[in-house]
Amino acid sequence: MHDPLLDPRELRRSEAEGEKPPAVDLAASPFRADRDRVASSPFFSRLGGVTQVISPSGSGLLVHNRLTHSIKVAQVARAVAERLVADPAHAELITQLGGCDPDVVEAAALAHDLGHPPFGHLGEQVLDRVARHRFGLPDGFEGNAQSFRIVTTTDVRGPSAVGLDLTVAVRAAMLKYPWTRLSHPREHPRLMPVPPRGAAEPGDAKGSGSAKFSVYVTELDDMAQSRMPFSGRIDAWQQTVEASVMDNADDIAYAIHDVEDFHRVGVLQHATVSAELSTWLNQAPELAALTPAELAAEIRKPGRSLEKLRRRLHLKDAWIYDDEAFMLAVARVRHELVDGLLAVPFDGSAEAEQNVAEFSARWTGRLVDGLTVLADPPARSAHVALAPQQWHEVQVLKFVHHRFVLERPDLALHQRGQARLLTTLVEALDQWLTDRHEAARLPRRLHDLVELADAEYTALSHHVPDALVGATGEQPTGRDAIRALARGRAIVDFVCSLTDTQAVAMLDALSGRTGQLWTDAFVL
Repeated sequence: MHDPLLDPRELRRSEAEGEKPPAVDLAASPFRADRDRVASSPFFSRLGGVTQVISPSGSGLLVHNRLTHSIKVAQVARAVAERLVADPAHAELITQLGGCDPDVVEAAALAHDLGHPPFGHLGEQVLDRVARHRFGLPDGFEGNAQSFRIVTTTDVRGPSAVGLDLTVAVRAAMLKYPWTRLSHPREHPRLMPVPPRGAAEPGDAKGSGSAKFSVYVTELDDMAQSRMPFSGRIDAWQQTVEASVMDNADDIAYAIHDVEDFHRVGVLQHATVSAELSTWLNQAPELAALTPAELAAEIRKPGRSLEKLRRRLHLKDAWIYDDEAFMLAVARVRHELVDGLLAVPFDGSAEAEQNVAEFSARWTGRLVDGLTVLADPPARSAHVALAPQQWHEVQVLKFVHHRFVLERPDLALHQRGQARLLTTLVEALDQWLTDRHEAARLPRRLHDLVELADAEYTALSHHVPDALVGATGEQPTGRDAIRALARGRAIVDFVCSLTDTQAVAMLDALSGRTGQLWTDAFVL
């Protein structure tokens, strides 16, 4: 049997607790075994039915879902890791920082979106709101934290039936934001003079804790164990090298394949994108001279939204932002996107498919080539980071996606309906859980999740009571309060195990809108 003392990065929780789980893995390498465990998980298969931005069934064409996105992130992440470890210029520094194994990076990339709920980022916002305001959960909901909870706790495919029992290195590589929402680590990064990316509180929700985080308070032990081998090598709030490779790969894949998707479905219109980018390039000095009030008043005119982005980057990311690099980035995106990809409408032909493939390959190669390893990165960066010029280009690509897709009223129409659906589904499940006459007929999975969360919150109330203190400063006390927290966390866990279609079908059944008794849309 593998001896974890030889390499603390290979330690599994079961081994640390003195267990000797049966050898169920096909791969001899513990990191490769982790990759196989993630890929074999039903939570991973489920991602094929979870929206990335728009539903494939609604678009009429093949667009990315969370599964295809995760596979592409894994491809990019592994390629980056292999390049970095093969480069003699980076080898010594990577070793000092804790290592970078391609299998670790690939496993973390495959697992990074396991916790995304039905309907993608919209579902994340809805579940966070109901988790905090309806159930009083101090850390609400966050997709990254839910992914970590799945692999450490709620998945039952590992040898000990508690999570996937992954190695320390892979768990640490999943921690894009290695902190909880409010309480851990003790010197919480949101309180730093310059908070790390994601650690600051949302501007419209002061006191609510970090906007992004990768760990719920129920997984504090796993976070501590995962970070232990990196103590003294990297700061407590900093990503491991493997986590920053995965994070950059996620950014690269997201920036490129969303542009592909919306070109395919005809959402990215040549004229509007061209007008925005070209106007800003032609009028940059005049736009820079506008007062904030004038800019806000003219925001619907071409070029103004891009100027707003430029100012926000200058304010938040002064450590890397540069006016000349930003202008060059806008010019490159206009050339590649407006004069290239969007110049010919997508018609499904072999030529159109080839144009998309060439655009994707060219940009992926350029961004991957721009990654390097930093010994002492600023707080808003990581040890693996894009070169300044490529960083600016990613910001502009993301802007195109946000401005011309996410802000569309027709998308908002569907998303408001999805938000209402998820909210109603949570309420219906909560009513079922609190109905003493029907509690015995709960779905067994939901019942198990309630019991799991109840044991977790009871233990926390005894041993780490401050972890249950929410943004209001109040600490839940008494059996009913703990049970209410457990009920909320269990419902969130349950909903996050559903696909988009399953969520719709379950609400139809709970609301009496379907007469079909047995359905393959979900399994109770």
